[in-house]
Amino acid sequence: MDRIVITGGRKLKGEVIISGSKNAALPIQVATLLTDERCLLTNVPRLRDIYTMNEVLKAIGSEVKETTAGFSFQSKPKQKKVAPYELVKTMRASVLVVGPLLVRLGEAKVALPGGCAIGQRPINIHLDGFKKLGAKVEIKEGYVHLKAKKLIGTKITFGFPSVGATENLMMAAVLSEGRTIIENAAREPEIVDLADFLVKMGAQVSGAGSGVIKINGVKELHGCEHRVIPDRIETGTFIIASAITGGEIKIRNARLDHLDALIDKLNQTGVKIEKKEDYILVDGTSKLSPLEIETMPYPGFPTDMQAQVMSLMCVTPGTSIFTENIFENRFMHVSELQRMGAEIGLKGNVAFVKGVKNLSGAPVMATDLRASAALVLAGLVAKGETDISRIYHLDRGYEQIEVKLAKLGAKIKRIK
Repeated sequence: MDRIVITGGRKLKGEVIISGSKNAALPIQVATLLTDERCLLTNVPRLRDIYTMNEVLKAIGSEVKETTAGFSFQSKPKQKKVAPYELVKTMRASVLVVGPLLVRLGEAKVALPGGCAIGQRPINIHLDGFKKLGAKVEIKEGYVHLKAKKLIGTKITFGFPSVGATENLMMAAVLSEGRTIIENAAREPEIVDLADFLVKMGAQVSGAGSGVIKINGVKELHGCEHRVIPDRIETGTFIIASAITGGEIKIRNARLDHLDALIDKLNQTGVKIEKKEDYILVDGTSKLSPLEIETMPYPGFPTDMQAQVMSLMCVTPGTSIFTENIFENRFMHVSELQRMGAEIGLKGNVAFVKGVKNLSGAPVMATDLRASAALVLAGLVAKGETDISRIYHLDRGYEQIEVKLAKLGAKIKRIK
Protein backbone atom coordinates (compact mmCIF):
# COMPACT_ATOMS: atom_id res chain seq x y z
CA MET A 1 0.00 0.00 0.00
CA ASP A 2 1.14 3.56 -0.74
CA ARG A 3 2.27 5.90 2.05
CA ILE A 4 2.78 9.64 2.26
CA VAL A 5 5.82 11.02 4.04
CA ILE A 6 5.94 14.70 5.07
CA THR A 7 8.76 16.73 6.61
CA GLY A 8 6.98 19.58 8.34
CA GLY A 9 7.85 23.20 9.01
CA ARG A 10 7.52 24.85 5.60
CA LYS A 11 5.20 27.79 4.96
CA LEU A 12 3.05 27.23 1.90
CA LYS A 13 3.14 29.80 -0.88
CA GLY A 14 1.87 29.87 -4.46
CA GLU A 15 -1.28 28.86 -6.35
CA VAL A 16 -3.46 25.77 -6.29
CA ILE A 17 -6.32 24.76 -8.61
CA ILE A 18 -9.25 23.01 -6.92
CA SER A 19 -10.64 19.90 -8.62
CA GLY A 20 -14.28 19.18 -9.35
CA SER A 21 -16.45 17.93 -6.51
CA LYS A 22 -16.48 14.17 -6.02
CA ASN A 23 -19.70 14.36 -3.99
CA ALA A 24 -21.40 16.30 -6.79
CA ALA A 25 -20.02 14.15 -9.60
CA LEU A 26 -21.08 10.76 -8.19
CA PRO A 27 -24.88 11.30 -8.23
CA ILE A 28 -24.63 13.04 -11.61
CA GLN A 29 -22.77 10.01 -13.02
CA VAL A 30 -25.68 7.88 -11.78
CA ALA A 31 -28.28 10.28 -13.20
CA THR A 32 -26.99 9.52 -16.71
CA LEU A 33 -28.91 6.21 -16.33
CA LEU A 34 -32.13 8.21 -16.71
CA THR A 35 -31.67 8.58 -20.49
CA ASP A 36 -30.42 6.48 -23.41
CA GLU A 37 -28.79 9.57 -24.90
CA ARG A 38 -25.14 10.51 -24.44
CA CYS A 39 -24.13 12.77 -21.54
CA LEU A 40 -20.77 14.54 -21.13
CA LEU A 41 -19.46 15.56 -17.70
CA THR A 42 -16.51 17.94 -17.36
CA ASN A 43 -14.50 19.13 -14.35
CA VAL A 44 -14.75 15.60 -12.93
CA PRO A 45 -11.92 14.69 -10.51
CA ARG A 46 -9.84 11.65 -11.40
CA LEU A 47 -10.43 9.79 -8.16
CA ARG A 48 -10.83 6.20 -7.05
CA ASP A 49 -14.54 6.68 -6.20
CA ILE A 50 -15.25 8.17 -9.64
CA TYR A 51 -13.71 5.17 -11.39
CA THR A 52 -15.51 2.77 -9.04
CA MET A 53 -18.84 4.37 -9.95
CA ASN A 54 -17.92 4.09 -13.62
CA GLU A 55 -17.43 0.34 -13.09
CA VAL A 56 -20.83 0.11 -11.35
CA LEU A 57 -22.46 1.83 -14.33
CA LYS A 58 -20.64 -0.47 -16.79
CA ALA A 59 -21.81 -3.51 -14.82
CA ILE A 60 -25.40 -2.24 -15.15
CA GLY A 61 -24.99 -1.69 -18.89
CA SER A 62 -23.68 1.83 -19.55
CA GLU A 63 -20.91 2.72 -21.97
CA VAL A 64 -18.38 4.99 -20.24
CA LYS A 65 -15.54 6.74 -22.07
CA GLU A 66 -12.82 8.91 -20.59
CA THR A 67 -11.65 11.87 -22.67
CA THR A 68 -9.32 14.82 -22.03
CA ALA A 69 -12.44 16.92 -21.43
CA GLY A 70 -14.05 14.55 -18.93
CA PHE A 71 -16.25 11.45 -19.11
CA SER A 72 -19.03 10.54 -21.53
CA PHE A 73 -21.86 8.21 -20.54
CA GLN A 74 -24.41 6.40 -22.66
CA SER A 75 -26.91 4.10 -21.04
CA LYS A 76 -27.87 1.09 -23.15
CA PRO A 77 -31.60 0.33 -23.69
CA LYS A 78 -31.27 -3.06 -21.97
CA GLN A 79 -29.86 -2.31 -18.53
CA LYS A 80 -29.22 -4.85 -15.82
CA LYS A 81 -31.23 -4.43 -12.64
CA VAL A 82 -28.48 -5.49 -10.20
CA ALA A 83 -25.54 -3.50 -8.78
CA PRO A 84 -23.05 -6.22 -7.71
CA TYR A 85 -21.68 -6.55 -4.18
CA GLU A 86 -18.04 -6.64 -5.36
CA LEU A 87 -18.29 -2.99 -6.41
CA VAL A 88 -20.94 -1.63 -4.04
CA LYS A 89 -19.08 -2.82 -0.91
CA THR A 90 -16.25 -0.36 -1.59
CA MET A 91 -18.38 2.77 -1.95
CA ARG A 92 -21.57 3.85 -0.26
CA ALA A 93 -22.70 6.13 -3.11
CA SER A 94 -23.41 3.04 -5.23
CA VAL A 95 -26.83 2.83 -3.57
CA LEU A 96 -27.84 5.86 -5.68
CA VAL A 97 -28.41 3.61 -8.71
CA VAL A 98 -31.65 2.43 -7.09
CA GLY A 99 -33.65 5.54 -8.03
CA PRO A 100 -32.89 5.54 -11.78
CA LEU A 101 -33.15 1.74 -12.16
CA LEU A 102 -36.43 1.53 -10.26
CA VAL A 103 -38.15 4.29 -12.21
CA ARG A 104 -36.91 3.11 -15.63
CA LEU A 105 -37.00 -0.67 -15.26
CA GLY A 106 -39.56 -1.15 -12.48
CA GLU A 107 -37.00 -3.07 -10.45
CA ALA A 108 -33.63 -2.58 -8.74
CA LYS A 109 -31.39 -4.81 -6.67
CA VAL A 110 -28.37 -3.39 -4.88
CA ALA A 111 -26.02 -4.74 -2.23
CA LEU A 112 -26.13 -3.00 1.14
CA PRO A 113 -23.48 -0.27 0.78
CA GLY A 114 -19.97 0.13 2.23
CA GLY A 115 -17.61 3.15 2.38
CA CYS A 116 -15.76 4.91 5.22
CA ALA A 117 -16.19 3.49 8.74
CA ILE A 118 -17.35 6.77 10.26
CA GLY A 119 -20.80 5.65 11.35
CA GLN A 120 -23.79 3.46 10.56
CA ARG A 121 -25.40 5.74 7.93
CA PRO A 122 -28.44 3.46 7.41
CA ILE A 123 -30.37 3.65 4.14
CA ASN A 124 -33.80 3.37 5.75
CA ILE A 125 -34.55 6.99 4.78
CA HIS A 126 -34.06 6.05 1.10
CA LEU A 127 -36.23 2.96 1.41
CA ASP A 128 -39.06 4.72 3.28
CA GLY A 129 -39.15 7.31 0.48
CA PHE A 130 -39.34 4.66 -2.25
CA LYS A 131 -42.18 2.92 -0.40
CA LYS A 132 -44.12 6.20 -0.42
CA LEU A 133 -43.60 6.44 -4.18
CA GLY A 134 -45.17 2.98 -4.49
CA ALA A 135 -42.26 0.53 -4.40
CA LYS A 136 -42.21 -2.79 -2.57
CA VAL A 137 -38.97 -3.30 -0.63
CA GLU A 138 -37.37 -6.57 0.44
CA ILE A 139 -34.00 -7.05 2.14
CA LYS A 140 -32.58 -10.52 1.61
CA GLU A 141 -29.12 -12.12 1.59
CA GLY A 142 -27.33 -8.76 1.83
CA TYR A 143 -29.25 -7.16 -1.05
CA VAL A 144 -32.05 -4.61 -1.14
CA HIS A 145 -34.63 -5.58 -3.77
CA LEU A 146 -37.19 -2.98 -4.90
CA LYS A 147 -40.08 -3.44 -7.33
CA ALA A 148 -42.76 -1.11 -8.69
CA LYS A 149 -44.97 -1.28 -11.79
CA LYS A 150 -44.87 2.51 -11.73
CA LEU A 151 -43.92 5.23 -9.27
CA ILE A 152 -46.51 7.83 -8.33
CA GLY A 153 -45.50 11.28 -7.04
CA THR A 154 -46.37 12.10 -3.44
CA LYS A 155 -45.23 14.16 -0.46
CA ILE A 156 -42.17 12.77 1.35
CA THR A 157 -40.98 14.27 4.63
CA PHE A 158 -37.56 13.26 5.92
CA GLY A 159 -36.87 12.90 9.62
CA PHE A 160 -33.29 13.93 8.85
CA PRO A 161 -32.08 15.89 5.77
CA SER A 162 -30.13 12.99 4.23
CA VAL A 163 -28.03 13.97 1.22
CA GLY A 164 -28.07 10.50 -0.35
CA ALA A 165 -31.80 9.99 0.16
CA THR A 166 -32.56 13.43 -1.31
CA GLU A 167 -30.47 12.62 -4.40
CA ASN A 168 -31.90 9.12 -4.82
CA LEU A 169 -35.52 10.19 -4.56
CA MET A 170 -34.99 13.23 -6.80
CA MET A 171 -33.70 10.93 -9.54
CA ALA A 172 -36.65 8.58 -9.14
CA ALA A 173 -39.20 11.41 -9.01
CA VAL A 174 -38.18 13.14 -12.26
CA LEU A 175 -39.64 10.24 -14.30
CA SER A 176 -42.46 9.35 -11.87
CA GLU A 177 -46.09 10.07 -12.59
CA GLY A 178 -47.39 13.34 -11.11
CA ARG A 179 -45.81 15.65 -8.55
CA THR A 180 -43.36 14.79 -5.78
CA ILE A 181 -42.59 17.13 -2.89
CA ILE A 182 -39.58 16.37 -0.68
CA GLU A 183 -39.76 18.17 2.68
CA ASN A 184 -36.77 18.59 5.02
CA ALA A 185 -34.59 17.89 1.97
CA ALA A 186 -30.80 18.21 2.15
CA ARG A 187 -29.66 21.66 1.03
CA GLU A 188 -26.01 21.06 0.08
CA PRO A 189 -24.50 22.63 -3.07
CA GLU A 190 -24.13 19.09 -4.45
CA ILE A 191 -27.94 18.74 -4.36
CA VAL A 192 -28.25 21.97 -6.38
CA ASP A 193 -25.69 20.72 -8.91
CA LEU A 194 -27.62 17.47 -9.40
CA ALA A 195 -30.85 19.44 -9.85
CA ASP A 196 -29.15 21.70 -12.42
CA PHE A 197 -28.03 18.61 -14.36
CA LEU A 198 -31.51 17.05 -14.24
CA VAL A 199 -33.07 20.31 -15.49
CA LYS A 200 -30.60 20.36 -18.39
CA MET A 201 -31.84 16.84 -19.22
CA GLY A 202 -35.41 18.13 -19.35
CA ALA A 203 -36.59 17.48 -15.79
CA GLN A 204 -38.87 19.85 -13.89
CA VAL A 205 -37.22 20.48 -10.52
CA SER A 206 -37.56 23.55 -8.31
CA GLY A 207 -36.47 24.45 -4.78
CA ALA A 208 -33.10 22.66 -4.75
CA GLY A 209 -30.92 24.30 -2.11
CA SER A 210 -33.94 24.92 0.13
CA GLY A 211 -35.68 22.56 2.54
CA VAL A 212 -38.52 21.83 0.08
CA ILE A 213 -37.89 20.40 -3.40
CA LYS A 214 -40.76 20.12 -5.88
CA ILE A 215 -40.59 17.81 -8.88
CA ASN A 216 -43.10 17.40 -11.69
CA GLY A 217 -42.54 14.06 -13.41
CA VAL A 218 -41.88 14.03 -17.16
CA LYS A 219 -42.08 11.16 -19.67
CA GLU A 220 -38.47 11.19 -20.82
CA LEU A 221 -35.12 12.91 -20.41
CA HIS A 222 -32.36 13.60 -22.93
CA GLY A 223 -28.59 13.84 -22.97
CA CYS A 224 -26.67 17.00 -22.14
CA GLU A 225 -23.28 18.45 -21.19
CA HIS A 226 -22.54 19.60 -17.66
CA ARG A 227 -19.57 21.05 -15.73
CA VAL A 228 -19.35 19.75 -12.15
CA ILE A 229 -18.99 22.35 -9.38
CA PRO A 230 -15.63 22.77 -7.57
CA ASP A 231 -14.99 20.66 -4.47
CA ARG A 232 -15.81 22.77 -1.41
CA ILE A 233 -14.14 20.34 1.01
CA GLU A 234 -10.87 20.37 -0.96
CA THR A 235 -11.10 24.17 -0.99
CA GLY A 236 -11.53 24.24 2.79
CA THR A 237 -8.65 21.80 3.26
CA PHE A 238 -6.24 24.03 1.30
CA ILE A 239 -7.41 27.12 3.18
CA ILE A 240 -6.48 25.34 6.41
CA ALA A 241 -3.17 24.16 4.89
CA SER A 242 -2.27 27.82 4.40
CA ALA A 243 -3.39 28.74 7.91
CA ILE A 244 -1.67 25.85 9.74
CA THR A 245 1.68 26.56 8.07
CA GLY A 246 1.43 30.35 8.41
CA GLY A 247 1.50 30.62 4.63
CA GLU A 248 -0.13 32.67 1.88
CA ILE A 249 -1.74 30.93 -1.09
CA LYS A 250 -4.03 31.68 -4.01
CA ILE A 251 -6.85 29.22 -4.64
CA ARG A 252 -8.41 29.01 -8.11
CA ASN A 253 -11.58 27.27 -9.40
CA ALA A 254 -13.31 27.55 -6.01
CA ARG A 255 -16.68 28.71 -4.67
CA LEU A 256 -16.48 30.55 -1.34
CA ASP A 257 -20.28 30.86 -1.25
CA HIS A 258 -20.41 27.09 -0.65
CA LEU A 259 -18.33 27.45 2.54
CA ASP A 260 -20.04 30.21 4.54
CA ALA A 261 -20.06 28.34 7.88
CA LEU A 262 -16.39 27.35 7.60
CA ILE A 263 -15.27 30.83 6.49
CA ASP A 264 -17.19 32.33 9.40
CA LYS A 265 -15.26 30.18 11.89
CA LEU A 266 -11.89 30.73 10.21
CA ASN A 267 -12.46 34.50 10.25
CA GLN A 268 -13.23 34.22 13.97
CA THR A 269 -9.95 32.42 14.63
CA GLY A 270 -7.92 35.00 12.67
CA VAL A 271 -7.40 33.50 9.20
CA LYS A 272 -7.72 36.19 6.51
CA ILE A 273 -9.64 35.02 3.44
CA GLU A 274 -10.22 37.45 0.60
CA LYS A 275 -12.30 36.89 -2.55
CA LYS A 276 -10.61 38.32 -5.62
CA GLU A 277 -11.96 38.44 -9.17
CA ASP A 278 -10.83 34.94 -10.20
CA TYR A 279 -9.15 33.49 -7.11
CA ILE A 280 -9.26 33.35 -3.31
CA LEU A 281 -6.35 34.77 -1.33
CA VAL A 282 -5.62 33.10 2.02
CA ASP A 283 -3.31 34.78 4.54
CA GLY A 284 -2.48 32.47 7.44
CA THR A 285 0.23 34.62 9.01
CA SER A 286 -1.90 36.07 11.83
CA LYS A 287 -1.98 34.82 15.41
CA LEU A 288 -4.96 32.46 15.83
CA SER A 289 -7.61 32.08 18.53
CA PRO A 290 -9.45 28.93 19.76
CA LEU A 291 -12.89 27.99 18.43
CA GLU A 292 -16.11 26.28 19.42
CA ILE A 293 -17.48 24.17 16.57
CA GLU A 294 -20.67 22.14 16.26
CA THR A 295 -21.24 20.11 13.10
CA MET A 296 -24.70 20.42 11.53
CA PRO A 297 -26.39 19.64 8.21
CA TYR A 298 -25.77 22.26 5.52
CA PRO A 299 -25.76 25.28 5.75
CA GLY A 300 -24.33 24.54 9.21
CA PHE A 301 -20.68 23.68 9.84
CA PRO A 302 -19.77 20.65 7.66
CA THR A 303 -18.83 17.39 9.36
CA ASP A 304 -16.43 16.85 6.44
CA MET A 305 -14.29 19.77 7.71
CA GLN A 306 -14.30 18.90 11.42
CA ALA A 307 -11.10 16.81 11.38
CA GLN A 308 -9.12 19.35 9.35
CA VAL A 309 -10.07 22.27 11.60
CA MET A 310 -9.17 20.14 14.62
CA SER A 311 -5.64 19.79 13.26
CA LEU A 312 -5.43 23.58 13.06
CA MET A 313 -6.70 23.99 16.62
CA CYS A 314 -4.09 21.47 17.85
CA VAL A 315 -1.46 24.21 17.34
CA THR A 316 -3.66 27.19 18.27
CA PRO A 317 -3.22 28.59 21.82
CA GLY A 318 -6.17 28.01 24.17
CA THR A 319 -8.87 25.33 24.34
CA SER A 320 -11.18 24.58 21.43
CA ILE A 321 -14.37 22.51 21.67
CA PHE A 322 -15.73 20.28 18.88
CA THR A 323 -19.22 18.76 19.02
CA GLU A 324 -19.87 16.12 16.34
CA ASN A 325 -23.60 15.75 15.65
CA ILE A 326 -23.61 13.89 12.31
CA PHE A 327 -21.51 10.72 12.59
CA GLU A 328 -20.91 8.77 15.78
CA ASN A 329 -17.43 7.51 14.81
CA ARG A 330 -15.95 10.69 13.41
CA PHE A 331 -13.24 11.22 16.06
CA MET A 332 -11.03 8.35 14.88
CA HIS A 333 -8.32 10.85 13.89
CA VAL A 334 -7.97 11.92 17.53
CA SER A 335 -5.78 8.98 18.62
CA GLU A 336 -3.45 9.54 15.65
CA LEU A 337 -3.14 13.27 16.36
CA GLN A 338 -2.36 12.37 19.97
CA ARG A 339 0.53 10.25 18.68
CA MET A 340 1.90 13.47 17.19
CA GLY A 341 1.69 15.27 20.54
CA ALA A 342 -1.78 16.80 20.35
CA GLU A 343 -3.63 17.31 23.64
CA ILE A 344 -7.20 16.17 23.02
CA GLY A 345 -9.78 14.88 25.48
CA LEU A 346 -12.98 13.09 24.47
CA LYS A 347 -16.33 12.94 26.22
CA GLY A 348 -19.05 11.31 24.14
CA ASN A 349 -19.50 13.33 20.95
CA VAL A 350 -17.43 16.27 22.26
CA ALA A 351 -13.67 16.78 21.84
CA PHE A 352 -11.66 19.27 23.90
CA VAL A 353 -8.49 20.42 22.14
CA LYS A 354 -5.79 22.26 24.06
CA GLY A 355 -3.38 23.90 21.64
CA VAL A 356 0.31 22.95 21.93
CA LYS A 357 3.35 24.85 20.74
CA ASN A 358 4.54 22.07 18.44
CA LEU A 359 3.39 18.77 17.01
CA SER A 360 5.99 16.06 16.39
CA GLY A 361 6.27 13.89 13.30
CA ALA A 362 5.32 10.24 13.87
CA PRO A 363 4.12 7.14 12.02
CA VAL A 364 0.32 7.44 11.83
CA MET A 365 -2.51 5.59 10.11
CA ALA A 366 -5.42 7.00 8.14
CA THR A 367 -8.81 5.65 9.21
CA ASP A 368 -11.14 7.48 6.82
CA LEU A 369 -11.12 10.12 4.10
CA ARG A 370 -11.27 13.33 6.14
CA ALA A 371 -9.11 11.91 8.96
CA SER A 372 -6.45 11.34 6.29
CA ALA A 373 -6.57 15.01 5.33
CA ALA A 374 -6.29 16.01 8.99
CA LEU A 375 -3.10 13.94 9.35
CA VAL A 376 -1.61 15.50 6.22
CA LEU A 377 -2.32 18.97 7.61
CA ALA A 378 -0.79 18.06 10.98
CA GLY A 379 2.25 16.65 9.17
CA LEU A 380 2.77 19.94 7.32
CA VAL A 381 3.35 21.78 10.61
CA ALA A 382 4.87 19.00 12.75
CA LYS A 383 8.56 18.94 13.61
CA GLY A 384 10.35 16.09 11.90
CA GLU A 385 8.90 13.41 9.65
CA THR A 386 5.31 12.17 9.54
CA ASP A 387 4.70 8.84 7.82
CA ILE A 388 1.01 8.30 6.92
CA SER A 389 -0.09 4.79 5.96
CA ARG A 390 -3.38 3.53 4.46
CA ILE A 391 -3.68 6.61 2.26
CA TYR A 392 -6.08 4.82 -0.10
CA HIS A 393 -8.67 6.63 2.03
CA LEU A 394 -7.12 9.95 0.97
CA ASP A 395 -7.18 8.93 -2.70
CA ARG A 396 -10.96 8.51 -2.50
CA GLY A 397 -11.49 12.25 -2.12
CA TYR A 398 -8.39 14.29 -3.02
CA GLU A 399 -6.92 14.41 -6.52
CA GLN A 400 -3.11 14.34 -6.34
CA ILE A 401 -3.02 16.20 -3.03
CA GLU A 402 0.69 15.50 -2.53
CA VAL A 403 1.49 16.98 -5.97
CA LYS A 404 -0.55 20.12 -5.26
CA LEU A 405 1.05 20.59 -1.82
CA ALA A 406 4.55 20.04 -3.21
CA LYS A 407 3.95 22.83 -5.75
CA LEU A 408 3.08 25.10 -2.81
CA GLY A 409 6.44 24.32 -1.19
CA ALA A 410 5.59 21.40 1.11
CA LYS A 411 8.22 18.67 1.52
CA ILE A 412 5.93 15.75 0.79
CA LYS A 413 6.26 12.55 -1.21
CA ARG A 414 4.26 9.44 -1.99
CA ILE A 415 6.04 6.15 -1.44
CA LYS A 416 4.73 3.29 -3.55
